[in-house]
Amino acid sequence: MARIDFHFNVNDKYEYACRLTRKIWSASAAGEPVRNIVMVGNTTDLKKLDAVLWSFSPSDFLPHCFIDDEAAVDTPIVMTEDFASPSLANIPHADVLIHLGMNMPKDVATLVERFPRIVELVTVNEAERLAGRERYKAYRDLGHELFNFDQSKPESKS
Repeated sequence: MARIDFHFNVNDKYEYACRLTRKIWSASAAGEPVRNIVMVGNTTDLKKLDAVLWSFSPSDFLPHCFIDDEAAVDTPIVMTEDFASPSLANIPHADVLIHLGMNMPKDVATLVERFPRIVELVTVNEAERLAGRERYKAYRDLGHELFNFDQSKPESKS
């Protein structure tokens, strides 16, 4: 069963997604392959995230691209608008999925089969909080164990 983490009360989801991605990507032990990450969100969010990924740290580079880019198969961080994108079949990514959007995935069983870790980012925006609560309930009702990380508390900041 996949590990499903809810990071909630996030003030800036783009900056937070960058820091979390850097942490996950750099957590691979020496000599082991880096973790591949798929980031799902709407077009506007992904374009903003793309810009922030290029500029958020002067000393870190997080190689990323959109899923339909010809380099996607070799790029460890891939962004897509659709949980069920046909292009997912063309890439080997199967480590971590980070969800920046508000919609519940339609086929959770397929996602948890492919991704052993799913991270849901929930901001302080009221509409996103309500959507996050609905996703939380849906995952819980499907029997998944959920892990919570409240970003309003200093000890849980990524």
